[in-house]
Amino acid sequence: MQKVPFIEKKYIVNFIFVTSLFLMWGVLHAMSDVLNKYFQEALNVSKSQSGLIQLSVFGAYFIMSIPAGFFLKKFGYKPGVLLGLGLFATGIFMFVPAADAASFNFFRIALFVMGCGMATLETVAHPFSAALGDQRTSDIRINFSQMFNAIGAICGPLIASWFLLRATGAHTNDLSAVKSLYIGIGAVILFLIIAFLFLRVPSLTDPHAVTAADDAEALNIDLAPSKKLYQHKHFVWAVAAQFFNVAAQGGTWAFFINYGHEVMGFSNLTAGNYMSVFMLMMALGRVIGTFLMKFIAPNKLLALFAIANITMCVIVAQGWGWTSYIALMMINFFFSIMFPTIFSLGLKNLGRHTQQASSFISMGVVGGAIFPLLMGQIANHNVAHAYYLPIICYLIIFLFAFKFYRVKH
Repeated sequence: MQKVPFIEKKYIVNFIFVTSLFLMWGVLHAMSDVLNKYFQEALNVSKSQSGLIQLSVFGAYFIMSIPAGFFLKKFGYKPGVLLGLGLFATGIFMFVPAADAASFNFFRIALFVMGCGMATLETVAHPFSAALGDQRTSDIRINFSQMFNAIGAICGPLIASWFLLRATGAHTNDLSAVKSLYIGIGAVILFLIIAFLFLRVPSLTDPHAVTAADDAEALNIDLAPSKKLYQHKHFVWAVAAQFFNVAAQGGTWAFFINYGHEVMGFSNLTAGNYMSVFMLMMALGRVIGTFLMKFIAPNKLLALFAIANITMCVIVAQGWGWTSYIALMMINFFFSIMFPTIFSLGLKNLGRHTQQASSFISMGVVGGAIFPLLMGQIANHNVAHAYYLPIICYLIIFLFAFKFYRVKH
């Protein structure tokens, strides 16, 4: 069999631009988790109230993912990217009047609009990345793009901690720092919008549609899928797995700084800086995970990483000092490949349903809106014990990876 290239020359420029989107929302997602601690200090909100930040961001996925999927199907990848960036920029610039009003609810509205932009970009970017080449390398291609998402997640806490947690060291409620930070980010997004306006997107073939009988036989794919989308059980399980995956992520990230402050005794700034190490573990996990996928089937690696994270959560919940803190770092290492791998496995052999399926899997991200609230209720009493909850999520992911990922004809 002829070797399938990771990326063809004609797609390189587009792939660089799409991958830059993964980098950008990685920065903003990670900064949202620093906002939890920032608003606890600057606006005097409780841990459970600060969990509403994740509700605002991830709740937007539930509202926006389906409309974004329809928009993508009707207008294509480039208009979809521009819509997402436009919403993203609008939400970010809304931070300025929210800071002037010193209103937590106004900030939540701004975060919701920003989340709508994120939802649109994620709905578009994953199938866009997959479409820039052969289906047989789509898992590797999406994981490669997600590596840059992890790099963004490393930079986000460093940037946010420097601008925001330093400012709240004396428990000040001055919100000028958040205004300056988000104005700068908004300017970068405006630059990306202009760049995408001039980008030429070549004609793309759906990588999940098969046109040759030999390829179909080699890939074990049905040439004439007649089932409705919801009848593809592997897709339904992928939506559920993504819901619980992002639920675990949202809760774990939201209270990482609180864990460092309360269990480890770090200052807010030190705990925020350690979050960059936390995100570095995710980047490392994606590099190693992408490499391992050359030798281990993606579903098997996903199952192994899910079992590892169940073990890590048990250790974290004990509050054993550095032993538990290192286990908390390792959660992000094993979390690394989960989102893109679940996404890619869920899109297999869906043909004309692929773009619609992408929006439903993105909608599963709403799990990240719910779990921080539940974990926040426990964290108000004991932040370490809150980490028992994600074990439920990793059990569901394990079941998907072990059995229910299979494409049935």
